[in-house]
Amino acid sequence: MRVVVIGAGQAGAALVARLRGQGFDGAITLVGEETAPPYQRPPLSKGYLLGEMTAERLWLRSAEFYGDQNIDLRLGQPVAAIDRQAQTVTVGDTPLPYDQLALTTGAVPRRLPTAVGGHLAGVHTVRTLADVDAMQAEFRPGRRVVIIGGGYIGLEAAAVAAKLGLDVTVVELAPRILQRVAAPETSDYFRALHQAHGVSILESTAVERLVGDLRVTAVRLVDGRDLPADFVVAGVGVVPATALAEAAGLQIDNGIRTDAMGCTSDPRIWAAGDCASFPHGEGRLRLESVGNAIDMAEAVADNILGAAQPYAAKAWFWSDQYDCKLQIAGLNSGYDRVVTRGPEGDAVSYWYFKGSTLLAVDAMNDSRAYMVGKRLIEAGRSADPRAIADPATPLKSLLA
Repeated sequence: MRVVVIGAGQAGAALVARLRGQGFDGAITLVGEETAPPYQRPPLSKGYLLGEMTAERLWLRSAEFYGDQNIDLRLGQPVAAIDRQAQTVTVGDTPLPYDQLALTTGAVPRRLPTAVGGHLAGVHTVRTLADVDAMQAEFRPGRRVVIIGGGYIGLEAAAVAAKLGLDVTVVELAPRILQRVAAPETSDYFRALHQAHGVSILESTAVERLVGDLRVTAVRLVDGRDLPADFVVAGVGVVPATALAEAAGLQIDNGIRTDAMGCTSDPRIWAAGDCASFPHGEGRLRLESVGNAIDMAEAVADNILGAAQPYAAKAWFWSDQYDCKLQIAGLNSGYDRVVTRGPEGDAVSYWYFKGSTLLAVDAMNDSRAYMVGKRLIEAGRSADPRAIADPATPLKSLLA
C-alpha cells in the first residue's frame, strides 16, 4: 500500500511517524510546500522571534529520521491537484500515485486586503518560518509597530516587541481582546499585563486603511486618527487550507469534512489537524492546536491501518507572554459562569461552567490548576465551584 501525505507540518509529521511506529512497511511520501522540514509553529511567535531559538531547534525530527524510516520527504513541492479517479496527486508536473491519501494542509493566515493597503511593504503575518524570518529584522528597539488583532498570535507578537524595546500598539475591532476565545476575566488579565509592559491597547477600534506609497507608514483608524507605524503585524486569524480538497470535490464544512474516523467523503482520502472538521457532540468541531494536530493525525494513521476507532478530541492549548504561561484545558463554548481561583502570588485560574458542568480552565502561571482541570474535563467530571474558589481547598482534593 502506498500512502501519500500532503502537508509537512505537525500533523503530517505525526501521521507518518505513527504509520512506521505501528509497523506499516509500505511506501510513505510526505509532501510539503515549505522548504523547511516539519517544525514546531508555536515558538515562532515566541522564542524564535525573540532570537532565543535557532531554526534547527524548531525541527520536529532530526534530519536523518525520514531517511532512516524510509519516508520519502519532498520539500518545497506544492501539490497542484488531486485526481481522485486516477488516485494520483500532481507534484510539479509529475503524477504521484496513492492507495491512501491524507490531507494535513493546516491553515493559512487571513491577510489584509489590497484595497486597504495590505500589499504594502512592512505588513507581516505570523504563520510560517518564512513569515517570521521576513519580519525578524523589523524588531529593533525604538521602532513603532501596530498589531492589528488582539487574539493570542497578536498578543504574543506584542509581548515580543515590548520585550525588545519597541513602541507597541494593539488595535482590536471587538469590545475586548481575546473576545472570541476567552472570558472577560482572561481578557482583563492580559490587558493589564500588556499595559504594565507599556503596550497601548485600543479596543472597539476599527482600521480604515494602511497609509503609505510603497511601504506602510501609518495605520488610519475609522475615527480619523493615524497611528504612525514602521511596520504592521496582522494577527486577524486563520482559515483552513481547503483549496486543494475543494478543487478535488471533497465535502467542505468549516474545513475538510471528515467522519469520526478522520475519513473524508472519499473513502481513500483522510484529513487531520487544523484543516479538518470532525463530529463532536451534536455538531462539528475544527481545532487549531498542536495537541489536536498530533492526536488526530495519529488516530488517522491507526485508522488507515484498519483500527476503525473514532477520534475523541482532548482540547488543550497554551500561550507564553512575558513571564506568564497560560495553559488552557477544554472548550468554553456555551459557558454561563466563570469561577475564579486566586490570585495566589502570580498564579490565577478561571474555571468555565455551564450549569454545574465544568467545560474549561484558563490557568495563568498555575500548572496545578491546569492539570487538575484537564483531568476532570477528560474524565467527564466536574467539581464544586465553591471548593474551587476557596483558596483553602487543596487542588488535588477536587479529584477525589
